Amino acid sequence: MKITDEVWQFSEPVVKAHGCSLWDVEYLREGGAWFLRLYIDKPGGVNIDDCEAISRAIDPILDEKDPIPDSYSFEVCSAGLERTLKRPGDFGQFMGSRVCVKLYRPVDGAKEFIGTLTGYHDGAVSIESAGKSYTFEKAELAQVRLHVDF
Repeated sequence: MKITDEVWQFSEPVVKAHGCSLWDVEYLREGGAWFLRLYIDKPGGVNIDDCEAISRAIDPILDEKDPIPDSYSFEVCSAGLERTLKRPGDFGQFMGSRVCVKLYRPVDGAKEFIGTLTGYHDGAVSIESAGKSYTFEKAELAQVRLHVDF
């Protein structure tokens, strides 16, 4: 089982008990250091107190279960307004929302498209952008995030 899946399994009930939902779990290397990050969400938004309470509740479970043998930093963060969409349910929840699609290789001369999410099927993402419809296959997608115009 992947580290992120294992951490998700024992973290989700704790996050729910604090009135939040678990959005994502990441385990990645940044600048030579390893980070385990939990992204949480709740109606009305997450605040620093939510992150701190969940971090304090999960930290001893991480010590007990010890899913990561190496040294790492543990963080609990808000999923954010421009959160990454990964799972089918994420796409379903935000159908009709503005998204930013980043590609591995250019299409029509661009590697980034901002538009309205119009479809999701078997990993393929469809958007409407500047009056044109695009469908990007899963293998083309580097990242899909919600997009907020500020």
